[in-house]
Amino acid sequence: MRLQQSQVSPQKMSVQLLPGEERLVNVEVFTPTRGPLDLYILMDFSNSMADDLDNLKRMGKELAVLVEKLSNDYTIGFGKFVDKVIEPQTDMRPSKLAQPWPNSDPPFSFKNVIKLTTNLDFFNSELQRERISGNLDAPEGGFDAILQAAVCGDRIGWRDNSTHLLVFSTESAFHYEADGANVLSGILPRNDEQCHLDAAGNYTEDINQDYPSIPTLVRLLGKHNIIPIFAVTNHSYTYYKKLQEYFPIAEVGLLQEDSSNILENIRSKMSIRSEEKPKAFETQFLSTSGSLAQYGNFDFKPGAIGKFQMRLKALRTSDETPVCQMNPDEKAGIMRVKPTTFNAAVSVNATVLCPVCDCEKTPILKAARCNGNGDLVCGKCQCSDGWLGAFCNCSASVSAQAKDQCKGPGMEEPCSGRGDCLECGTCVCHQEQFEGAYCQYDKTQCQRYGGFLCNDRGSCIMGQCACTVGWEGKACECPKSNQTCLDNKGGVCNGRGKCVCGRCECPDSAVEMTATCEPNFQAQLGVCEATRSCVQCQAWKTGEKKEEEECKKCPFKIVMVDELKELLDSCSFRDEDDDCTYHYTVENPTDPTVKDLEVQVLPKNCPAASLLWLLPLLLFLLLLLALLLLCCWKYCACCKFVTLHMTEDEYLLRQSLLTSDHLDTPMVRTGPPKGTDVVRWKVTDNVHRGPNHPQALIKPNPKEIIQFPISLRLNRLFSENLSRPESRDAEQLRKEVADNLNEVYKQIPGAQKVQKTSFRMQRNAGKRQDYAIMDTVLSAPRGNYPDIVKLTEKNVQSGNINDLKVVPGYYTVATDREAAGAIEFQEGVESVDVHVPLFVKDEDDDKKQLLVEAMDVPLGIAEIGKRLVNITIIKEHATSVFSFLQPFYTYSRQDGVANIPISREIIEDGRTQVTYRTRDLTAKDKKDYVTVEGDLTYGPGETQKTVPVRLLELGEKDGLLEDKQVKQFVMDLSNPRQGAKLGRYPRTTVTIADQPGERERKVFKSVSTSPGGHLIAPDNPKAKATGPRSIRLNWDPPPGNPMGYKVKYWIYGDPEKDAQVLDVKTPQAELTNLYPYCDYEMRVCGYNAMGDGYNTDVVTCQTLEDVPGEPGRLAFNVISPTVTQVSWGEPAETNGNITAYEVIYTPIDDEQKPVGSAKKVKIDNPKKRMLLIENLQNAQTYQYKVRAKNSVGWGPFRDATINLASQPARPLSIPIIPDIPIVDAEAGDEYDSYLMYSNEVLKSPAGSKTPSVSGDDYMVNGKWDQNFLFPGGSATRNLSTTYLYISNSIVTLVSLYHPSDARLSPGVPDTPSRLVFSALGPTALKVSWQEPHCEKDILGYCVLYQLLNGGDMKRINVTNPAENSVIIQDLLPNHSYLFKVKAQSQEGWGPEREGVITIESAVDPKSPLSPMPGSPFTLSTPSAPGPLVFTALSPDSLQLSWEKPRKPNGDILGYVVTCEQLHGGGDVRSFQVNGDSAETSLTVPNLTENVPYKFKVQARTTQGFGPEREGIITIESQDGILLLCPENTDQMSSHINTICSPLTDGMMMTTQHTESSGMVTRQITKEVVQRSVMGGTTVTKKMFYES
Repeated sequence: MRLQQSQVSPQKMSVQLLPGEERLVNVEVFTPTRGPLDLYILMDFSNSMADDLDNLKRMGKELAVLVEKLSNDYTIGFGKFVDKVIEPQTDMRPSKLAQPWPNSDPPFSFKNVIKLTTNLDFFNSELQRERISGNLDAPEGGFDAILQAAVCGDRIGWRDNSTHLLVFSTESAFHYEADGANVLSGILPRNDEQCHLDAAGNYTEDINQDYPSIPTLVRLLGKHNIIPIFAVTNHSYTYYKKLQEYFPIAEVGLLQEDSSNILENIRSKMSIRSEEKPKAFETQFLSTSGSLAQYGNFDFKPGAIGKFQMRLKALRTSDETPVCQMNPDEKAGIMRVKPTTFNAAVSVNATVLCPVCDCEKTPILKAARCNGNGDLVCGKCQCSDGWLGAFCNCSASVSAQAKDQCKGPGMEEPCSGRGDCLECGTCVCHQEQFEGAYCQYDKTQCQRYGGFLCNDRGSCIMGQCACTVGWEGKACECPKSNQTCLDNKGGVCNGRGKCVCGRCECPDSAVEMTATCEPNFQAQLGVCEATRSCVQCQAWKTGEKKEEEECKKCPFKIVMVDELKELLDSCSFRDEDDDCTYHYTVENPTDPTVKDLEVQVLPKNCPAASLLWLLPLLLFLLLLLALLLLCCWKYCACCKFVTLHMTEDEYLLRQSLLTSDHLDTPMVRTGPPKGTDVVRWKVTDNVHRGPNHPQALIKPNPKEIIQFPISLRLNRLFSENLSRPESRDAEQLRKEVADNLNEVYKQIPGAQKVQKTSFRMQRNAGKRQDYAIMDTVLSAPRGNYPDIVKLTEKNVQSGNINDLKVVPGYYTVATDREAAGAIEFQEGVESVDVHVPLFVKDEDDDKKQLLVEAMDVPLGIAEIGKRLVNITIIKEHATSVFSFLQPFYTYSRQDGVANIPISREIIEDGRTQVTYRTRDLTAKDKKDYVTVEGDLTYGPGETQKTVPVRLLELGEKDGLLEDKQVKQFVMDLSNPRQGAKLGRYPRTTVTIADQPGERERKVFKSVSTSPGGHLIAPDNPKAKATGPRSIRLNWDPPPGNPMGYKVKYWIYGDPEKDAQVLDVKTPQAELTNLYPYCDYEMRVCGYNAMGDGYNTDVVTCQTLEDVPGEPGRLAFNVISPTVTQVSWGEPAETNGNITAYEVIYTPIDDEQKPVGSAKKVKIDNPKKRMLLIENLQNAQTYQYKVRAKNSVGWGPFRDATINLASQPARPLSIPIIPDIPIVDAEAGDEYDSYLMYSNEVLKSPAGSKTPSVSGDDYMVNGKWDQNFLFPGGSATRNLSTTYLYISNSIVTLVSLYHPSDARLSPGVPDTPSRLVFSALGPTALKVSWQEPHCEKDILGYCVLYQLLNGGDMKRINVTNPAENSVIIQDLLPNHSYLFKVKAQSQEGWGPEREGVITIESAVDPKSPLSPMPGSPFTLSTPSAPGPLVFTALSPDSLQLSWEKPRKPNGDILGYVVTCEQLHGGGDVRSFQVNGDSAETSLTVPNLTENVPYKFKVQARTTQGFGPEREGIITIESQDGILLLCPENTDQMSSHINTICSPLTDGMMMTTQHTESSGMVTRQITKEVVQRSVMGGTTVTKKMFYES
């Protein structure tokens, strides 16, 4: 009950917030069901409302009745307005001031006619007596009336505790502040927002101050709790619909409709706002669900309690000023939170708490630290006036400007030339890169380690590295921890060495030491061999270390014992000095504090007296035994068969450890290997799957195109050049292989050309293992596999693949699930490897099996023994994957250290380990580098660690060699633990470059420079289209640790300088927002701290197709009220190859609803963009819809509506275009079949009942019949123009028809009808005509033609009356010709049919680019420029701008712009514009006002001119306002919508728009705000121009 009385709860509250703190407050409001309501009606009484005056009065009467139903406590009032009584708004002639229109009141601005009252009868009677008034211009001064109705509360009668509604009714737009009208009338002062009504209710300041602005009205109506309702006519509805968006709550309704719904809707809406809010606070209003309400809008029903939340936040800063430094009244105050329809509000006393530190409360005044010139506050000096500096020791005098104070010792420039010198010697550095009192330190010039600044383990501060925790050294290269020096026992360097900078420094020793100073027996072939010399020298002073100095280097002492301990291994050797044998054991000590090995030695065991006399006897017996064995072997060999068998029964492979997609399994031959045997084999994938396995039940599609890998052994030796794909030898052989294989495999149906050809060797291949093996891929239907195998085997057996020599007996043909092949055993060969494909795929089962089977021996005498081998591949699911980032690295010796990163891919997080170890190749340990080995431990979340390998300086001897050997070593990963596995690169090869930046040319195709140099190009870039507007680009990262990559991509044909650049951090990129079915070019480069690296070669890719766009504008040629020809343009965005069109036409009524069945016609020939429709219903309106189709599917419809009976029929000016489909509108409901084509109509007799016309509106290149676009032209000559765009040639056709003479003698032919011109190239065309009517037989025809500007008349006689066409050669391009055709009978010649033709072409006929007659014309010229943009500069000049062609097809050299009057008159003006900017503009002066001009723009390249972009524009002037009025000339529009009207609001655009030929019009003014309105494919920008 309390809430219903107060309307809001709570009513008062206090809030104290810290800066940045916010608080939510729950608020409830109550709106009575029939609460107090004030309704004030503002009506437009200008003369333009005369027709709607009855509606206006009826609406006022209806609202008066309605308000009585909505509220028990209501008032209603009425006011009227026109405009300011001053020129130019009002006619100031005395007669017009007295009575601007017959039976009207004098003009006025605003008058309060009826104050808010409860007397409805008085309101209605006064309203009915009102008469209209008048003004001059179309916009009205309603904003003046709204402001006065809002601020004059007492005069209007608004009550405090009621809902205030203001109904504003008009049919016109509105004047607003600074719209230009008041400038002409001399009214410049702004509106003062005060009440200026006299006693009679008239507004008195209308001619002294400007109209209010829209923001002013929004603010004042909200302040006074007034909700506007705009009741307007259709004409101005769109203006006020836009205006509604600026008000928190407003409604717009049509004047002629029932307005009750407007009031019902508005009573349930409510806007919450905060008034008198301090500047330091921000408020937002949310629904109970927590969602933010736009403009604070809520929908609370009358009679119900509404709930919402207020979020009150104290700002930290306001206008970049901390709130605690603002004025007290800006950071504290009482704000009122209220609904717009209420006067009651929640009063919130809000204050910002600014905490003060204790030290701020007790400043030290004139402190000594501040030199007595300032106060010390919290340890910082606050200087007094006139003093500067951190310690207030610098006077703000002229001497403070001395630059010498900014120079440090030994400096010549102030601030080291890197900063600005301010007062008191203070340097402000130009870039963050520099620091120091004199900007003398560079943050990038500290010491580096491994190419990284401060080893990437610290920051460069004041010229020195400040290391992170756990690191030290001048370059932060040394870990403080000794973890990298721990030995296997947990000790540091095995107690023998020192841990220096994370590495053990071991003393010299006679035994090889590990990195942790432990004996490295493995490096010396075991513990026994490593300790042998030391045991000899210490026990008996013998052996290679018997010298005392060498013996002292042994890292252990021996113990002589009588009996050795029982160990797994003991060492035994014979002493060469005395031929005695000695035994000893070596073990690690059990005491961890003891570092020496325990070596126990037995006394020597010397042999007894010699038994040399037995040696001759033993030798004799051995020789005898050998002789017996040889005889047995010879006997068995003659009786034994030769057998072939697989050596292995089964292989068990782990997929993660596979380094190849093939396995070489050996096959051996037993028996006497004398002859040659060829063995055929096959391999089958997934033999573990039973017949009922789900994958086994899926039968492959035999027509599916798959890849067949094929291998053959060529009859030529393998060379090193063949291993390099880019070498000349490899390229020539690859071409030879492709030519011969393509010739052979073309016998296979559906086979494509071979690709991906490479060459290799195969070990264990017998006597021919030095011959080259060719691997290639053939794409063909899956079902052709048996035929490919047979064809391959047949050709291999012959030793020739066409002209390519191959070695018989070897081939492999594979699919994705099986393979077959053959291997050859030459004479004397016992073992050959079978190169078995493993078919490793992502979709493989976790454990799969392959079966390799030796099939038969087609050549040879051997028999097959063990013929089967099972291969099992296990797919592991690892928790982590370890890998090097790259397979190759290059470091300079001068780097000192090779930092090799090892990455970890986390699948299941946790702790894991991996072992690493280096190994010599051409680089040697202790000479070129220091070998390392150990375990890396990765904790949870760790993904990368670096292993440092120390690089040694080049020795003096090696430094003198000119042709030094490339120094390389490898690092291997092994033994991954805790469920991890090895990944893509388990081994990396490190090349040591003698000079920084040196590239290795002998081993790798490309190796990066040192980490401090520029990166080389990434390898193997591959692009794949993933959609119509996206491409995925992948590449292999280059060596050298790139920080990221830059991807450049551009449309094929555009210059690379226009490319877009994408920055990515991973070796892949997703290119989006591309054009469908468009060719793109791409490059990739890596970058590091030194900048961008080298680019890859250009990669090309075409995006996928997408559905086509709308077809071009529909055009109709009306033959009769029941016959029409429909034509359309190709879609501007074909997004692929158009394959068909569909035409649907439906009879409709006036409400656009179908009144009959729709008829469909499908046109499968995309070149036939015309349709002749017969037998339409007379006087019936039809809707025609056309859409295009490509391989993706159907695109959207383009539609148009026309009633043929309302259009003039023009059958004699229409040229026939061959092969136009003709359909009957009375055919079936589904797709209609063609009745005939128009080439048949051409040959039909004149008396035929079949209509023999197609259209004169054939449109190609976007140009249409002038009579159709601009009806009302001359009817005496019936001129029509048609452009045919055929392979970059344009044929301009003008058909001239002279009415036939009714007084012709009987038997004389009529005029040949309907000339047709078809371009065959830039210099040739075909002329066709239809046989004229004649009572006697036609004997022949005569064709005359000459240049239109004069010249010899040429004549061609056609003596065969069946021929109705001729081909004209050797015409001049870009010249107009007059053609005449007439027919002859026995009675004489008939009248002529005339036509004017122009072939527009950018090609010189003498140029080699000019085609032969009849040949296709394929000149690659640029496409049309972008949409034309017109900007009015004055009544006689404009600016024309356009974008460069989407497909330049070369470098744009410039443009040619032509300008001519549309309807003739004046000279044709031409302008040359040079350059290839993305947007080009041209100023065109000396134009004539109110005359339409046609502009054409063509781009020019070295190949000539491209097609034109055309636009038609008119500069019109209305009452001092300039308008640009475009004409509709483009196929992109389905209707003509040319609107030239001034804007009526600088804050808002109208919804009227202009669709015009891909061009854009805009009208320029000095207004502040402009908006763009999209319409079809054009953008229209309109603004006032202040003349």
